[in-house]
Amino acid sequence: MRNTTHCLHCCCVCIFTDLSFCYRGTDPGIHNVIHHHTNTQLESRQEDSMATRKRGLSRGNDSPEEAQQHIAALILARGGSKGIRLKNIKRLAGIHLIGWVLRAAIDSGEFDSVWVSTDHNEIEKVAKSWGAKVHRRSQEVSKDSSTSLETIQEFLKKNTDVTVVCNIQATSPCLHPTHLKEALEKITNDRYDSVFSVVRRHQFRWKEVKEGSDECTQPENLNPAKRPRRQDWNGELIENGSFYFATRDLIMKEGRLQGGKVAYFEMEPEHSVDIDVDIDWPLAEQRVLRYGYFGRGVSLIFCRVSGCLTDGRVFLSVSGEDMVCVHSRDTTGLRMLQNDGVEVGFPICGNIMDEPLKDVQEVMEQRKLSWKNVAYMGNDISDATCLNLAGLSGVPADASKEAAHAGSFACRQAAGMGALREFAEHILQQTEKAKMQMKQDRIDRNNF
Repeated sequence: MRNTTHCLHCCCVCIFTDLSFCYRGTDPGIHNVIHHHTNTQLESRQEDSMATRKRGLSRGNDSPEEAQQHIAALILARGGSKGIRLKNIKRLAGIHLIGWVLRAAIDSGEFDSVWVSTDHNEIEKVAKSWGAKVHRRSQEVSKDSSTSLETIQEFLKKNTDVTVVCNIQATSPCLHPTHLKEALEKITNDRYDSVFSVVRRHQFRWKEVKEGSDECTQPENLNPAKRPRRQDWNGELIENGSFYFATRDLIMKEGRLQGGKVAYFEMEPEHSVDIDVDIDWPLAEQRVLRYGYFGRGVSLIFCRVSGCLTDGRVFLSVSGEDMVCVHSRDTTGLRMLQNDGVEVGFPICGNIMDEPLKDVQEVMEQRKLSWKNVAYMGNDISDATCLNLAGLSGVPADASKEAAHAGSFACRQAAGMGALREFAEHILQQTEKAKMQMKQDRIDRNNF
């Protein structure tokens, strides 16, 4: 990080390396905290997980055209949700609903491109913050009566290089990268034309009888005289709606997502959560906190100094120097993050109302990070944009109404009183979950 001279009307970001710092100026709302920092450019600590070139999938006697595939993930996210307004970007367990599946798709490393098809500006903004491309759908396929197939066909007409599409449902937040990897192998290795996700259910079905009818109901998948025990019955495979892989030819020439040489991919019941069905949001949050995919963890956190690290007050020494107070709990939180390999950056603005977005994004670009790998802690309206975009975001207990609404994690402690330590513990807890999932994924791959 280069040494920076601060002016009254600009922002910058200081990367934390040492707690020794001084405060200069007389107004806590205008002037800046100067941190000791190195002059070296820190290396990027995240590899780009998305495929950066088209993979050549050799299939024996395939022609070069057949061997060269472009596999795209496509999430449909219309703005006019009838059940819950802008449901696709509503936060579920602190993450935008669409963010859960975008993270799984990108981290799978199997797609040449990941897209969100939408007609809404806010959804487009969130999609891009997660590193996805955006297909701006037309009004013709944005109606209440429009089908998923029509939207996917429009996407393929505009993206002629795409040969295989994976339509991922935004409402399936417990999707994991391994699900997508294993399902895609049926397309790339086993040469299936379509693959879709299912879940095994042990539920007995009975024929529906119209009200007022004299007709008696009849069992549809059991013999009541020989009613089986659960452990003696394999159950039935039901579509869970998480994803649908299909080739371009199947979609464009035959007009369907399932057909040709077709296969299913069975997902575990705990990962088969559909918000369209499980509309009880708190219940869905509990499920996703236990079974969701938490990515590779946060590698960089941005934290406002005044109003987060400190309570905003400035003390004047006998010699006339301005000083601020940092709570020992917060310094411990900084050390905890640093010990776990998480960088800490402090956005420093000349004016408290200056938005730090541009400078934060500059640091992210230098480190090749996307918002899903970044945490942000802020306390005022100028932080709202960053709080909304960050993969994890937190606010102290005394944050402004605008910041509190934008943040996903509300600390119990106030600014300068241990709020940063509290948020740090939350970040490390999520990171630990991510590490455990990656460890389990490696175990599963080695065993099967």
